[in-house]
Amino acid sequence: MDSIFDYKLSDMQEYFTSIGEKKYKAKQLFEWLYKKREFKFSNMSNISKSLQETLESDFTTSMLILRKKQTSKLTNKYLFELDDGNLIEAVLMRHDYGLSVCVSSQVGCNMGCTFCESGRLKKVRDLQAGEIVRQILMIENDIKERISSVVVMGIGEPFDNYKNIMDFIRIINDNNGIGIGARHITVSTSGLVPKIYDYANEDLQTNLALSLHAPNNILRTKLMKVNIAYPLEEVMAALKYYIEKTNRRVTIEYLLLDKINDTENCAKELANLIKGMNVYVNLIPYNETSHIEYKKSSNETVMKFYDTLKKLGINVTIRKEFGGNIDAACGQLRASEVEK
Repeated sequence: MDSIFDYKLSDMQEYFTSIGEKKYKAKQLFEWLYKKREFKFSNMSNISKSLQETLESDFTTSMLILRKKQTSKLTNKYLFELDDGNLIEAVLMRHDYGLSVCVSSQVGCNMGCTFCESGRLKKVRDLQAGEIVRQILMIENDIKERISSVVVMGIGEPFDNYKNIMDFIRIINDNNGIGIGARHITVSTSGLVPKIYDYANEDLQTNLALSLHAPNNILRTKLMKVNIAYPLEEVMAALKYYIEKTNRRVTIEYLLLDKINDTENCAKELANLIKGMNVYVNLIPYNETSHIEYKKSSNETVMKFYDTLKKLGINVTIRKEFGGNIDAACGQLRASEVEK
């Protein structure tokens, strides 16, 4: 049985037409689901009893199961169980400008980045669009507040699950759905070049972030095996196409690893690589884990790297640290539970 949350409004309209019902009923259904948060068909008073029964037999409205929740001052980390028993994570972050949720796109990840906790456990499967949507619904229900922005940066490589991610974006961006503005939705990729071109052509005003983490091919290949398939020259060409096509600025995510990619030379190489492009660099302090040997760069090193980029005319920020006293690294909570 399909989850109702896998369906975009256009899919729902097609479904109603196929069973001889009027298309407008799709909007009525979406209003119950996403505005009123009513998930029992029998309580949807402007939908006929016979249609309620048809919906009941064709769709499930089941939610995820909350297996564990960790909280710190600015962060909630959630471990959810899917209908098939697999586990995923999502993270709520409280910013000055509102509430942001980082969602997972796959169960596990095949990208194999050497610094990443979530990549230690191989990909089991892609998440359906509705399984990603339900991460947001579950968190909003838990905190009794509206989410203002979404980043697809949790477990998994979003562009390795491209169709479901595009459906997810269209569901949460739709004013009849959750209604999160396109400019408040960011998708992060490790650099799947063909999908960057596809994404540029989607006619979406969403944001793109590239997990770069190294300024040259030799170092990037050591850290990220995706660089073997799609080296930096190809990635940067795809980014330039995306920027030209969409007129959107791209975020360059750069995780600082002690004595690995945090030298002054690396900063200069990075500045040279992206000079003149409509991008900004987001420097990320590393969350250390017991399974991976990389260490976090010192505050002094981070500031030196930041200052070097600034002097070379690069727009740069340092990501605020969240969840330092909980299992903060992406995939850490799931891995500890799976490996018990």
